[in-house]
Amino acid sequence: MIIPTLRQLQYLVALGETGSFSRAAEACHVTQPTLSAGIKELEEMLGVKLAEREARGAKLTHAGQLAVTRATALINDAHALVQTVQSAGALLTGPFHLGAIPTIAPFVLPAAVRALSETYPNLKLYLHEDKTSRLIDQLRTRTLDAALIALPWDVHGVETLPLFDDEFLFAAPINHPLAKKNGLSPEDLANEDILLLEDGHCLRDHALSICRMKTGENKGQVAATSLGTLVNMIAGGLGVSLLPKLATDNGLATGPDVALREFVRPVIGRQIGIAWRTGSPREADARKIGEIVKTAVRH
Repeated sequence: MIIPTLRQLQYLVALGETGSFSRAAEACHVTQPTLSAGIKELEEMLGVKLAEREARGAKLTHAGQLAVTRATALINDAHALVQTVQSAGALLTGPFHLGAIPTIAPFVLPAAVRALSETYPNLKLYLHEDKTSRLIDQLRTRTLDAALIALPWDVHGVETLPLFDDEFLFAAPINHPLAKKNGLSPEDLANEDILLLEDGHCLRDHALSICRMKTGENKGQVAATSLGTLVNMIAGGLGVSLLPKLATDNGLATGPDVALREFVRPVIGRQIGIAWRTGSPREADARKIGEIVKTAVRH
C-alpha cells in the first residue's frame, strides 16, 4: 500500500484553509507548481479528484473535504508527537516558529528574543515577518506556532491573547501648522493629505479608521511600503501621518525634519496581541512568549 506523505497532506490542508493554490503555496513556503504537483500526486495515489480549479481560487470536492478532515488529524498527531518528544513536557524547549507583522517585529522582537534566550536556553526560535493575512494562513496550516499581530483579528480556528495597547502619534513636516497647534485632535486632520502604508498592512486600516477616511479617498497618493519609507515621505513634505508610539519609542528614526506630537486625548491606535491555532499543543508556549513580549515592551 502506498501511503501519502505528511507534506502532501499539508499541501491539501493548506489548499482547504486558503481556497487558493497561490496562497496555499505561500503558507507552505513552496512554489505554486510544487504545491500543485504534490496535490496531483496525492490524487493519483488515491485515485480520486480532491480539488477543482475555479476562476477565483480552488474548491475541494466532497472527497477532498473528507481527506482534509482526516489529514488535519494526522498532521496534528504528528506535530504533537514531535513536540512531546522534543520538549518532554518542558516549557519553551525545542523549535518554535514565531511570526510578526512588519510594524511590530523590529520594535518588539530584539528585546523579546534576548529575554527568551536568557531564560529558555533550550528554545530554538525561528522568526518570520509577514503581513497579517499570511501569518494567519501559516498558523492555520501549522507552518507557524504563534504570531504577534494587531488586534482585533477574528478568524475561525485561531485564538488570540491581547498584550498591550499602542498609542498613535501625529507626525508632520517640522514646519507644518499642526506641528505647533495646541489641543491637537484627530479631527484636525480632516483636510490634510494623510500618508498611509500600502494595502495589506493592518496599520493602514487603523489609520483610516482614526482619520474617518474611506479606502481610496486619497487614491492619487503614493503609499509607503514600510514605516521607514513613510517617515521619509513626511520629512519630504508630502503629507502628514500617524505613527505607532511602539515604533517611535523603540528605534524608528524620525530625524530633525519630522515633528512628533501626542494628541490632547491619547489615541489608542491598535492593540497588540499574540495568536495561535486553536488546539495547538504549543498554546502554553505561545502564552508565555506573550508574557515575555509584554514585559520586554514595558521595560
